[in-house]
Parts: sequence; structure tokens; C-alpha cells
Amino acid sequence: MAENKLLYEYAVIRVVPRVERDEFINAGLILYCKKQDVLLCKTFLHQTKLLCLDEQADCETIARYLEAFERIASGNCPENVLSKADKPARFRWLTAAKSTIIQCSPVHPGLADDVQQVFKDLCKKLVH
Repeated sequence: MAENKLLYEYAVIRVVPRVERDEFINAGLILYCKKQDVLLCKTFLHQTKLLCLDEQADCETIARYLEAFERIASGNCPENVLSKADKPARFRWLTAAKSTIIQCSPVHPGLADDVQQVFKDLCKKLVH
């Protein structure tokens, strides 16, 4: 029954190497579940795909940006003030519309019994 399910929200993390072209590769997932107070984030940079979009893309720098995104989501980025915010604020800020190399898809809702499993399934389906 739906009343026993956990409501969660997620967005796909994208790398947009040339913002003016609006082309991207999926490079991660961020998921928030208020009821369980869970904020999950995992990134994966597929360098071959990235270089197909922009052969001059700086893969090392972009990988560091993705790592920082994960660290902010986890609250483990002391040099960034946002890292100290609560989980809902971090989720909303990280998934807000941006015109930068690291962007997120629109936020999508879902219902699940196990948000950890849903996170793994969505990562496999949408990122890898």
C-alpha cells in the first residue's frame, strides 16, 4: 500500500562540458528521503563519453568538481559553507537549476520500500 511507502526525490547529475551546446552525459545521482533523513549521492565520470562531447574537456578538473559535489552532499566538505547546512537545504541547493558544467536534471519523486535499493537501481539504470 502507498501509505507504507517512503517518499523520495532524486535528480540525475549531469556533466555539460560545453554549456552553450546543451549536450551532457549522466555522471551521478542524488537522492533525498525526508522520512528517513537520508541524502545519498554518487558520481561516476565516464571519460570516454565526455571526450566524445568535447575532446578538450579537462577530465581531471571535472572529476574533482564531481567529488566536491559528493562531499557537499555528504556534509563532508568543511571548506564549503553549504556542507554545514541540513540535508534538505543541501539537496535543494545542489539540485537547483544552474548554467555550469555540473548540472542536475529536474527533481523526480518516487515511492519505495527501500530507498537504498532504489538508489542502487537508479544509479545502475541512469548512470552506468
